[in-house]
Amino acid sequence: LAKGEVNPDQVGLVGHSCGAYQTAFIVSRSNLFAAGVAGAPLTNMMSMSTNIYWNSGGTNARIFHESQGRMDKPFWQDVETYIANSPIFGMDTLETPLLIAFGDKDGAVDWHQGIEMYNAARLAKKQLVMLVYDGENHGLSKKPNQVDYHWRVREWFGHYVKGEPAPKWMTEGTSFLEREKALKEKKRLEKQAKKKSASKTKKPAKIVD
Repeated sequence: LAKGEVNPDQVGLVGHSCGAYQTAFIVSRSNLFAAGVAGAPLTNMMSMSTNIYWNSGGTNARIFHESQGRMDKPFWQDVETYIANSPIFGMDTLETPLLIAFGDKDGAVDWHQGIEMYNAARLAKKQLVMLVYDGENHGLSKKPNQVDYHWRVREWFGHYVKGEPAPKWMTEGTSFLEREKALKEKKRLEKQAKKKSASKTKKPAKIVD
């Protein structure tokens, strides 16, 4: 910045998991960045601390009090600290456009953390878009989803950092019911394609004279 090689008004912030928490927290407390992207962020320290870490079956209480969380007390004994460290409680000061993404089978950060943040942002009339990837865990393992997320991140920063036109998914979005309908149709077509492929590779019956 001091060299003038970077425009301070055109810098984006991106992170995943703990980095996503930091991204969501920073943009909810400052206007330093033009846009943010957070993959699977923790957004509400209170609700997250009493949830389950489904990938191991343990509780998040251990993570909060003995590991990464570094919280000395449960939330009911120190409400102020939990609020001060939760992105969702910075909704009134969230002015930075934020894109969040979750897999609906996330076993590390429950995807309801995203739902809480998204619904709060809607109530507060903030610019926040939530992407949900069917069947994905804490990271995207399916190639089509990886490619989709890659391009959406580029388009998000392209619009809010570079000033490029906003694509339709960003301005209009897709409702939950529309998404469910599209996923069912996608699964139907995939099943249909597998049947066709199986019928083509099926060996012909052997004819014996």
